[in-house]
Amino acid sequence: MATVDAEKKLQERVLRWLKEDLGYIYKGNLEAIDNTPIKEEWLRDNLKRRGYTDEVIKTAIRELVNCVNNQSGDLLQINDDVYTLLRYGRQGVKEVNGSRPTVHYIEWDPKKIADNDFFVVEEVSVLRYDNKTRKRPDVVIYINGIALGIFELKSSYVSTGEGIRQMLQNQKKENILNFFAPAQLLFAGNEAEGLKYGTVFTAEKYYLKWKEDENAKDALSLEIKKLQEGVNNRLRDGVISLCHKERFLSIIHDFVIFDAGKKKLARHNQYFANIAARERIKANEGGIIWNTQGSGKSLIMVWLTKWIVENITDSHVVIITDRDELDDQIEGLFHDVNEKHIKRAKSGADLRNLLNKGDYTIACSLIHKYGHNAGSQSDIDQYRKELLKNLPKDFKAKGNIIAFIDECHRTNSGKLHEAVKLLMPDAVLIGFTGTPLLKTDKKTSLEIFGTYIHTY
Repeated sequence: MATVDAEKKLQERVLRWLKEDLGYIYKGNLEAIDNTPIKEEWLRDNLKRRGYTDEVIKTAIRELVNCVNNQSGDLLQINDDVYTLLRYGRQGVKEVNGSRPTVHYIEWDPKKIADNDFFVVEEVSVLRYDNKTRKRPDVVIYINGIALGIFELKSSYVSTGEGIRQMLQNQKKENILNFFAPAQLLFAGNEAEGLKYGTVFTAEKYYLKWKEDENAKDALSLEIKKLQEGVNNRLRDGVISLCHKERFLSIIHDFVIFDAGKKKLARHNQYFANIAARERIKANEGGIIWNTQGSGKSLIMVWLTKWIVENITDSHVVIITDRDELDDQIEGLFHDVNEKHIKRAKSGADLRNLLNKGDYTIACSLIHKYGHNAGSQSDIDQYRKELLKNLPKDFKAKGNIIAFIDECHRTNSGKLHEAVKLLMPDAVLIGFTGTPLLKTDKKTSLEIFGTYIHTY
C-alpha cells in the first residue's frame, strides 16, 4: 500500500511538472473509460482550427485510425506506417482547383508550435485483446489527440527496470499492442534513478538516459537548462529535457529511425552533435565532430544527412571513408533506413564524374580499394592522384556540397585535403573521428576544419 501511495504522489509530481513547468493541458483521470490512442474529437478540433475542411479532416482521420487499428501487421510495421503518416502528412482529397493539400496531423515547425494541443492524462484505462480486462498506463501525452508519449512511474523503492518490463509486456498482442501504434517516446522512471526513454520494442538494456550538453548554445538548450536550475531532481530533469514541447517534437521529427527491423531514437550525444552541426552548415562553415568509438557515429551521419537534404537547397552529401567495412556499413545503413538515393563511387574518377554531373543526393567514396591498407599514406596518395587525373578544364562540382570526412585526422590532411578542396572548393567539410588525437593530428585537423563542432 505504501508503494502504491508513493507512486501516486510521484505521478502527481510528474503531472505538475508537465502542466506548470512545460505548459501541458491536463485532460483528467481516464480510469473510468476505455481509451484509444487516437482521440478523434481532439484531433478533429485541432485540424479544424488549423484551417482544414471537414471532408479533408474526415478522410485524414479515417486513414490514421485504420492504420493504428491494423490487426494483420506486427507492431513495428504498424508503428512505422503511422510514423510515416505523422511525419509527412496525408495527401488530401482532390479539390475543385485540382490540388491535393497535404494534411499535417502535427504542426512540426517550431515557430508554429502553439498551433498544436499538448494534452496530458493519467490512469489511462485500455481494453486488452480479450475485450474483458484492462491495462492502465500511468501517464500519457496526447498531441492533437494522438498518444505519442507513455509513462510508467515507480517509487524510489522499485527499479526503473520494472517499469520498462511492464511497458514491454503491454506491447504484446494479448495486452494493448495497438495502443502503442502511434507511440514514439516511452518513459520509465523514479526519483532515485531518474528517467529512462526508449520506443516500441526497445529492449530493457537499450533504454537510455538523457544528459544535457553543457556546451550547447542553441536557444532551446539554454531554455531547458534555465528551467532545470535550482531544482535537484533527476526525474524532473529528464521530464524537462525530453518533454519540453519543442524538444519532444524535435526528437520525434528528426531523431527517429527504422533501421533493418529495429526502431531507434537518438542518444543525447547524437542529438547535440546534429544540432550543433546544423548551425555550422547554415553558416556555410565546417568543423569536427569528435565522439568516442561506439557512440553511434554512422547514425549521426544519417540524421544529419536527412536534415541537410530537407533543409539545404540543392544539397549533395559526400561521405569519404578509408575502410571497406565502413563504406559497406554506411551504404547499407542508408538503404536500411529507406534512403535509397545513395550512389557509391567505385573510384576517384567515379566520384569526380558524380560531382561534375550533380545527379546524386548522397554519394559515398572509399579512399582505397585494396582492403588491407586502410588509411595508409600510399592509399591516400593513390586516391589523390586518381581524383585529379585528367581533370576536365570545365570541371565544376555542382550544387551545395556538404562533405563528411571520416577519420578526418588521418584521411583529410596534407595533399589529400588539397585534392578535396580542388575538387569541391565551396564544400562545407564536416570531419568525424572517434580516435584520441595526437597533438600533431589535432593541430592539423583544426587548421583544416577550423573548430570542434561537438565533442563527446
